[in-house]
Amino acid sequence: MPARDLGFAMLVILVWGLNFVVIKLGLDELPPMLLGALRFTLAAIPAVFFIRRPKIPLRWLLAYGLTISFGQFAFLFSAMSVGMPAGLASLVLQSQAFFTLLFAAMVLGERFRVHNLIGLLIAAAGLLLIGLNSGIGMTLAGFMLTICAAAMWAMGNIITKRVGQVDLVSLVVWGSLVPPLPFLAMSLLLEGPQRIGDALTNLSLQSVLALIYLAFGATLLGYSLWSRLLSRYPAAQVAPFSMLVPVIGLSSAALLLGEQLGQLQMFGALMVMGGLAVNVFAGRRRVPSVVTQNS
Repeated sequence: MPARDLGFAMLVILVWGLNFVVIKLGLDELPPMLLGALRFTLAAIPAVFFIRRPKIPLRWLLAYGLTISFGQFAFLFSAMSVGMPAGLASLVLQSQAFFTLLFAAMVLGERFRVHNLIGLLIAAAGLLLIGLNSGIGMTLAGFMLTICAAAMWAMGNIITKRVGQVDLVSLVVWGSLVPPLPFLAMSLLLEGPQRIGDALTNLSLQSVLALIYLAFGATLLGYSLWSRLLSRYPAAQVAPFSMLVPVIGLSSAALLLGEQLGQLQMFGALMVMGGLAVNVFAGRRRVPSVVTQNS
């Protein structure tokens, strides 16, 4: 990979890794459902006027927007608002890789290989260790909501696989049109008009910059560069870079927010990263496979 594209890959990882600290800062002043509504409104408008709609049926576009955009971030923003640290959120959310494997086996009948199972068991043990140590800078509710966010991300991945070849930037932009109304409905129901009005009236520069970063940096810039890399190189060459996201997430949260992990949480984090590494890199060697039947 040329130095320029390698630089693009590292920029995406940096932007996505810092994303979790920015979410935490945004949640300081904006309630989670309102933050989601504003983020995806900015991500969709005005971009939809300049980018063609992806050539997929409307039902798949709605399904994508309701899972990977609304579902994932409704759970993630809620998790971080009730005590999920930014650094651990960046790590636990990567369990989407294993949910994707499970859903792909159940829904699409894809092969589930031995190294996938080994990686899944290692990562699951690490997640269990992290979850059992709730109360040490992390709430159990926050942890469980982050797991739900990862599952929603995985569902969105399965939908993306079902629609086949599609322009990723177009899908992200037009998919961003779907979440604002559900987010606003949930905000009115859970946060109430008074809290919404107060948050919008007292919107500070910190919140505005957080929204700009989430909409234009993490969403539009991140996915534009990522799709460029996927279009030029094999997925197996690009995908391993995503393993660096929790490294940046944990490091930036420690540096900028002062978050610290307990010893067992740190060990659990290393196990999750180890499981992800087995899942990504062991697949490059020929190993026996386990076929999982559709349920």
